[in-house]
Amino acid sequence: MLDSAMAALASLADPSLLIMLLIGTVAGLVMGLIPGLGGTGAVAILLPITFGMEPPQALALLIGALAVVHTSDTVSAVLLGAPGSASASVTMLDGYSMAKKGEAARALTLAFLSSMAGGIIGAIGLTLAIPLARPLVLSFASPELFMLTVLGVALAAVLSRGNIIKGVSAGLLGLVLGMVGTSPTTAEERFTFGSLFLGDGLSLVAVALGIFGLAEIASRASQRRGQKETISLGGGWGRGIREWLSHWTQVIRGALIGIWAGVLPGVGATAGTWLAYGQAVATAKDKRKFGKGDPRGIVGPESANNSVEAGDLIPTLLFGIPGGVPSAMLLGMLLTYGIQPGPSIITEHLDLMYLIVWSFAIASILGALFCFLSVKQLAKLTKVPFAVLAAGLVAVMLLGSFQEGGQLGDLWIMIILGVFGWLLKSTGFPRAPFLIGFVLAIPLERYYFLTDSLYEGFDWMLRPGVLVFLAILVLPIIWAFIKFIRARRKTNFDDGHRDEQPEDDEAPLKNSNWSLVAAGIFTAAFAAALISSTSFSPEARLVPQLVSIGGLVFSGILLFTEIRTRLRARTQGAGWTLDAGFAFKTFAWMTGFLALTAVFGYLIAVTIFIPAFLLVVARARLKVAVIYTGVLYLVLLALPSLLPIDLPQGWFNTLV
Repeated sequence: MLDSAMAALASLADPSLLIMLLIGTVAGLVMGLIPGLGGTGAVAILLPITFGMEPPQALALLIGALAVVHTSDTVSAVLLGAPGSASASVTMLDGYSMAKKGEAARALTLAFLSSMAGGIIGAIGLTLAIPLARPLVLSFASPELFMLTVLGVALAAVLSRGNIIKGVSAGLLGLVLGMVGTSPTTAEERFTFGSLFLGDGLSLVAVALGIFGLAEIASRASQRRGQKETISLGGGWGRGIREWLSHWTQVIRGALIGIWAGVLPGVGATAGTWLAYGQAVATAKDKRKFGKGDPRGIVGPESANNSVEAGDLIPTLLFGIPGGVPSAMLLGMLLTYGIQPGPSIITEHLDLMYLIVWSFAIASILGALFCFLSVKQLAKLTKVPFAVLAAGLVAVMLLGSFQEGGQLGDLWIMIILGVFGWLLKSTGFPRAPFLIGFVLAIPLERYYFLTDSLYEGFDWMLRPGVLVFLAILVLPIIWAFIKFIRARRKTNFDDGHRDEQPEDDEAPLKNSNWSLVAAGIFTAAFAAALISSTSFSPEARLVPQLVSIGGLVFSGILLFTEIRTRLRARTQGAGWTLDAGFAFKTFAWMTGFLALTAVFGYLIAVTIFIPAFLLVVARARLKVAVIYTGVLYLVLLALPSLLPIDLPQGWFNTLV
C-alpha cells in the first residue's frame, strides 16, 4: 500500500495532472460562490470535460473542484450575509456578525484555515479507511454487493430530511429511469419505445444537470439584483491565525463529525456543519457569544463542511454507495471508465485511490491559499445578480450535456428533467435519492442476477454480511417511522406548532396543488413502467417490475395523502404563483435556445440567446450584454482547440 501511495504522489509531478488539479481547484472556488451550484454543479459542469481524458487526469480535475467548493462559499456568507450554499449558512451566524464589527478578515482567516484543515483531515480519514476496510471489502461477494446497492438507495431516501415516502418514491423512480436502455442481463432494449437514441440509456450528465442545474437556475433566475451592501475586510488576519491555533480541538472534532456525516448516505454537508456547530455550543462553557461573533462558531462548521466531501468518498470508492450527489456522479464517471468501486478498485486501481487522497489534500491547501490571495476579487462575483450569471450557466450546462453522447436529444432530455427537478425541489421531494437510484440501477440489477444464478432460493440472505446490511437498512427505517408517528401526534395535539424544517424555504409549493400534481406524476410513471415491462422477457422484466410495484405502493400512499389533505382542507392550495410563472418562462427561454441551436448551431444560438436573456430577463444594461456576449463567444470559439470539446452543429450548418 505504501508503494501505491508513493507512486500516486510521484504521479502528481506530471504537468498534465497538476494542470488539471489547478483548473479543478479554481473552477471549484468560482462555482462555490454561485448560490445553488456547490459540489453538485461543479462536478456536473466539469464532468463532460473529462470525456476523452485518462482516468488520473479526470479524477484530478473533479477532486480538485470537489475539495474546495465549501472553502469559497464562505466569502459571501461573511462579507454579505448571503451564503453561497446551505452549509455556509451556519458560518454566517458568527462570521457575518464579526464582519459587521469590522473584523471580516479575522472571520475569513478562521474559515479558510479551518476548511484547509478539514480537507486534510478528511484525506487522512480516507487514507486510513483503505487498509481498515480492505479485508472487509475483499470478502464481499455478489450478495453483499447487491445489498450495498439497495442500501445506498434506501439510506439516501430514508435519511433525507423531510417526507420519507417522498424520498423512497424519488429513489425508486431514479432506479426506473436508470433502467432505460439495454438490459445488462439479456441485452434486450427496455423503455426505449423503438427509439435508437434511448437504446444506450440516458446520459448521466444530462440527468444530473437537468435535475439539479437547470432546476436551480429556474428557481433563482428571478433574482435580478445583486448584493448592494458591502463590508470592508478590515484587519485581524494575525489575530485570526492565533485564535485558530488556540481552537485546534474544535477543528479536529468538526472534521471528524464531517467525515461521519459524509459516510452516511443522504446526510451531506448541511447537516454535518449544523452537527459540528451543535457540538461546539454543547461543549462550550460560555455559550453567550455564539451567534454574535464567536470564533468557535466558525472553526467547527468550516472544518466539517470540507471533510464531508472526503467522507462521501469512503462509501463511494470502497463499497460503491455514493454518500451524496457529487459522489454519485463521480461513481458514474468511474463506471464509464470500467473502474468498478469495491473489491476491484482496491486490487486493480489502488494507485487511483491514493491519487484521489493526495489530490484532495493538495487541493484543500491550494484552495485556502487562493482564497487568501484573491478574497477581494471573489467577493465581487457575489454582487452579480443571479439572473446575469444564469445566462452563461445555461449555455455552459447545455454544452456540457452535449459532450457525453454528442446528440441534441440529450439536451432535450435535460430540459424536460429540469422542469421535473424544479417540481421536485419546489414540492419538497429530495432529489439526491433520485440521482443515486439512477446511478445504481444497472449495478443493482447486475448483482441481483449474479446472486440469483450462484445461489439457490434465498440462501444468500443467510450470509453474515447480508444480515448485517439488512439490519443497517431496517433500523433507520424503524427509527424514521417512529419519528414520523411522534411528529404526527405532536401536530395533532397542537396544530399551531410545527417543527421548522430547513427544506421548507426551498419548497414553497409544498402541501399545494403542485404537490398533488407531483404525486400524480410519480404514480403515473410507475404504472406506465409496470405496464410497459410486461412485454419484456422474464429476466429483463423482473427487476423493473419489482421496482415499479414498490414505487406504485409508495406513490399511491403519497397520492392518497395529498387527496385526503385537499378534501379535509376544502381548499385548492397554492396555484399559479409568481415564482412558478417565472420558472416556466425561464424554461421557455432554455427551450428557445435549444431550438436555435438545433437550427443554426451553438455559436449563433449563443449570440442570439445571451443578449436577449440579459436584456429581457436580467434587465441588464446594453453595454453589459454586449461585453458579456462577446467574451463568452470568444471563449467558446477557442475552447475546442484547448479542450476535447465539440460544439453542437445545427441543421443549417449541415446544408452549407
